[in-house]
Order: sequence, then C-alpha cells, then structure tokens
Amino acid sequence: MTKLDEGETGALRDRVAAAWERRELLDDEDHRAAVRRTIALLDEGHLRVATPPAEEGGDWTVNAWIKQAIVLYFVTQKLRSERVGPFEYYDKIPLGRDWEQAGVRVVPPATVRYGAFVEPGCVLMPSYVNIGAHIGRGTMVDTWATVGSCAQIGRDVHLSGGVGIGGVLEPPGATPVIIEDGCFVGSRAIVVEGVRLEREVVLGANVVITASTPIIDVTGSEPVTFKGRVPARSVVIPGTRPKRFPAGEYQVACALIIGRRKESTDQRTSLNDALRTFDVQV
Repeated sequence: MTKLDEGETGALRDRVAAAWERRELLDDEDHRAAVRRTIALLDEGHLRVATPPAEEGGDWTVNAWIKQAIVLYFVTQKLRSERVGPFEYYDKIPLGRDWEQAGVRVVPPATVRYGAFVEPGCVLMPSYVNIGAHIGRGTMVDTWATVGSCAQIGRDVHLSGGVGIGGVLEPPGATPVIIEDGCFVGSRAIVVEGVRLEREVVLGANVVITASTPIIDVTGSEPVTFKGRVPARSVVIPGTRPKRFPAGEYQVACALIIGRRKESTDQRTSLNDALRTFDVQV
C-alpha cells in the first residue's frame, strides 16, 4: 500500500491543475507522472473524488483536481489490447486485478476499471465499475448493475440487479452520485446527475432519480418536496404527478417517500421491516 503525505498531495494537485489549464504541459514527464500517480492513488484508495463529511448530515467535498486528473489520464493513454481468459478488451484504461489479495469476490465477467477502488468484503456479480468510483466495505453490486465514473458508494450497500448509478466526470467541480452507508437500491432503479442518497435509504424497484426529479415526502398531512437528495432512512417508491402542458395535463414521473426505516442497530432487521411494512417491490 502506497503512503501519501500532504506535501505530495499538494504537488500533485498543482501539477494536475496546471496541465488542465495548459494541455501542452502534458508533454513534460513531470506533469504526466503527476497524472499517473493521482490515478494510482485513486486505485489504492488513498485519494477519493469526493470526501465524506466529518459529521453526519454535512456536505461532501468534491476534489475537482482529481476529476481533472482522470480526464487527463484518458488524454495521455494509448489504446491497447488486454486478454482475460476468453475475453479480449481494447481500451486506454487497464482492468483492476489482484482481487484475492484485496479481499473482494469478483464473479466473471464483472469489470472494474483501474482507478476505481473497492474495499475488502465486497461482492461484485457480473457488473461494471468505472474509473474514479469508490465502493465501501461489505457492499454487494449485483448482476448487470453499473457504477459510473466517480460515484461514491458507501459501506454495506446493496445495488440490486440492473441498477444504474450514473457517472459524473465533467464539469470537474460537479458532485458525483453519492450512495451513503447501508442503502438498498432496488432492481432497475436509476440514480444519476449527482443525486445523494443519505444513509440507509431504501429505493424500490424502478425508481428513477435525476437532479430535477421531485422527491415528494407524502408521510405527513402536507407534501414536502426535495430535489437532488433523499433524506436518511427514507423508503422510496416510483410515483407520478399531474403536470399541465400546452396539449393538456399529463402524469410525469416523480419519487415518493412513503415511510422511514427504523433507527435500528441491526440494519438487516430494519431493512426487512421496511420492505415488509411498506410493501416495497425490490
């Protein structure tokens, strides 16, 4: 495991930022090496595209220079062939490897691109994890789920079959999709455009949340609408709401918060109770 100090971080940040502003600096080996080093540190989990808040409920910090390094890495790499068993790949980014040493179960043909970090104890069914992503300990990425560029997935998360977690690479300062600890994301659900699921959220099957999707809490006497963020422990299902257009009134998609998971130390019990109590399709 490579060690990192604040002085090195600052030097890398300065060189990457300079190369971002002046692409001709990539002709210089020191600047190319800074880009490569940044991606290596991402791959090892020493750097993250977004840093979690120090306290629950705080804001995540986006490290824009690391996203710049990812884009520059694409610029500096050449296409090459890579064979894995019967499969052949032709890409600029190598594949992650040494999974036994990392303590991660990877089921063929799951793919993790170099520059993504997966903590020990994760299970990756046939799925796809893109560069810059960070996946926490004990998370399950189920069959045909995708984790997009720079997405931040917490610990003990379950991404069910066919889930689409969107990538947010540009602009560099944009917040990536964030799925916090203990969340359950149901089959074929889609979370994109920098949406944040706070801890222990349950998304039912087929819920689609974009930055502009109304997330409506219908548990009280009056609806409360959120956008871009699902509050902690919310139980969410697909919904529709009426909207008027020049041609008439039609139903458009939204997401409905229909309850809350219990604040239980046993997350599995809390999840099972939520699924059963609210009859959530997963």
